[in-house]
Amino acid sequence: MNVLLTILLAVQMISAVTMVGLILVQHGKGADMGAAFGSGGSGSLFGASGSANFLSRTTAVLATVFFVATLLLAYFGTPRAASSSGSVLENAALVAPVPAAAAPVVPASGAAQIPAK
Repeated sequence: MNVLLTILLAVQMISAVTMVGLILVQHGKGADMGAAFGSGGSGSLFGASGSANFLSRTTAVLATVFFVATLLLAYFGTPRAASSSGSVLENAALVAPVPAAAAPVVPASGAAQIPAK
């Protein structure tokens, strides 16, 4: 199980770093607007829509891989009680019992309040 968690964590980290890189490489939708008014030249007649489609689809696939890896890490990383019957609150009481209330502390009075040296 530990090997599976390590592999899932590696897949999640690699997909996250690659996704950040792909997002930084892409140009925004407003970049084409500036090129239309003469502030910059476009590389082709219709712009770079082919690479934008490839980059956006790759980003979507990596986001899906990241999301699935995150869900699997949350599922496999959560400890489970031996008996899974009953409600969530009953299982929580089995895992971490609530300690009994302690007797209230009565404050000292008179000479006991004076600190000793």
